[in-house]
Amino acid sequence: MADAPKTVPTDADPHAFVAGVTPQRRRRDAERVLRLMAEVTGEPPVMWGPSMVGFGSVRYTYASGRTGHWPPVAFAPRRAALTLYLMDGTEAHADELARLGPHTVGAGCLHLKDLEAVDPTVLERIVRDAWERRGRNPRD
Repeated sequence: MADAPKTVPTDADPHAFVAGVTPQRRRRDAERVLRLMAEVTGEPPVMWGPSMVGFGSVRYTYASGRTGHWPPVAFAPRRAALTLYLMDGTEAHADELARLGPHTVGAGCLHLKDLEAVDPTVLERIVRDAWERRGRNPRD
């Protein structure tokens, strides 16, 4: 039997989690992204594992047949940066990312060291586009 996914929805309070984030600057950024994602998605925030706040849930299936659920948009306040998780990947947002401001990316992650340094309108468009795709391949 395959191992169960480690990052799953929990009953923990995402607002309490964000309120406890340190340092204060990272907490400020997490509060802003929490409001942004809630507004864009219309969904309540849900803790996924101990440190990720996600919005919504879609089912995925790998080529291997393995399936699971994952939030189309989520974030985690990490020590080095605020990490945004975009289920449709960062390549789907290349044009917007070029206009966003200082950031780094991974396959499905957008890392922001300081939300004050990025364009909030561009960030909202990225989150909105990722939400509207709900994890679909942007080439579909």
